[in-house]
Amino acid sequence: MIFEGLSDKLQGALGKLKSKGKLTEKDVKDAMREVKLALLEADVNFKVVKDFVKKVQERCVGQEVMSSLTPGQHVIKIVNEELTSLMGDVSSKIMISPKPPTIIMMVGLQGAGKTTTSGKLGGYFKKQGKRPLLIACDIYRPAAIKQLQVVGDKLDIPVFNMGDKESPVNIAKAGLSHAMKNNHDLVIIDTAGRLHIDETLMDELKSIKSEVKPHEILLVVDSMTGQDAVNVAESFNEALGVDGVVLTKLDGDTRGGAALSIRAVTQKPIKFIGMGEKLDDLEPFHPDRMASRILGMGDILSLIEKAQESIDLDKAKELEQKIKKQDLDFEDFLEQMEQIQNMGPLDKILGMIPGMGNIKDQLGDVDLNGKEMKRTKAIVQSMTIEERRDPSILNASRKKRIARGSGTSVQDVNRLIKQFNEMKKMMKMFTGSQKSMKKRGGFPGLPFFK
Repeated sequence: MIFEGLSDKLQGALGKLKSKGKLTEKDVKDAMREVKLALLEADVNFKVVKDFVKKVQERCVGQEVMSSLTPGQHVIKIVNEELTSLMGDVSSKIMISPKPPTIIMMVGLQGAGKTTTSGKLGGYFKKQGKRPLLIACDIYRPAAIKQLQVVGDKLDIPVFNMGDKESPVNIAKAGLSHAMKNNHDLVIIDTAGRLHIDETLMDELKSIKSEVKPHEILLVVDSMTGQDAVNVAESFNEALGVDGVVLTKLDGDTRGGAALSIRAVTQKPIKFIGMGEKLDDLEPFHPDRMASRILGMGDILSLIEKAQESIDLDKAKELEQKIKKQDLDFEDFLEQMEQIQNMGPLDKILGMIPGMGNIKDQLGDVDLNGKEMKRTKAIVQSMTIEERRDPSILNASRKKRIARGSGTSVQDVNRLIKQFNEMKKMMKMFTGSQKSMKKRGGFPGLPFFK
């Protein structure tokens, strides 16, 4: 889970206030002391922490909270608003040029994930109908050009390169000319990084900037480096002038120092976040949604967007009719399972639902993403189409064959059939609540979680 350590500590500190019918100034100060420690342990910049706690405390000891009927909830609301403000209030988008092509220059240190992020960004805009071109300007790192080509091939995005003997400035100019001739309306330039900031690197980047005049300069930083990521962002911004930041490896960052400090220190917005290694694991950054997730309040809007991308609406409507008629079979089950898997790891999905941020703690040793789901899928795939469509024909000999084919036991097969039958009964009960969920914008189809 994102910022797991920080999230648990903040929720713990603020949770104590919920049970109090009336808050004293001491209650608020004690809670803010815990909040301050949690933020410092998360490697958030000291000055940022100091300013944040001061703002929250000033609002919390005011008449607004003390006279509230639910003071604890009011404090959480204030912390949520200040966290959102800290990360930028509103989401910041890429500036698309009215005269194509839009030029995006990617910069950052070596190892931050710049080349992969360049490809991911191209894939993100391709889904929106753009015709991106990737330009390989990293001529120093071994296999950097090849890496960009591999990423481009996987996403079906062309990559312009001139090998590693030409200067990056000339490659960028030639690539831009190629893009104009071939009607590419978006150009993403993957520049070279270094292990640390040096004058040679900055001079080269300044030359590329001067020649191609990018509409956006995006700095890619590794969120797991915490406060170092903020220092890197400050240095690049001072030398080059960046328009926004892409935070990579946020799925592996349990602390959150970089995300909570960068905007406040550099005054540059976080525009995208890398949430995994897959080429579609890049999301626009929404400060309000991130604040809600940190405080365990869920992120329903992102969940809906993920569902809309991954779930086939026609099949979902078909499934709804089957639910009403109690006509579900294992074919439907397999389809639903695959669509849910396309949305990403199950613990991440459940973490977006309000109150389920600490789902792993609630479920103990239950395996949300690993062997259990693979085993279930193997059992269903070992059935014939006839057996999937009519589970009532599954007799003892058929079950033995399915168990052998899936590398499981007959007991595993029986357990799945029993759970499936229980699910069918429950589905009818949920049909009414599903309608109300749709009115609120909820996602269609009710997946089965084993």
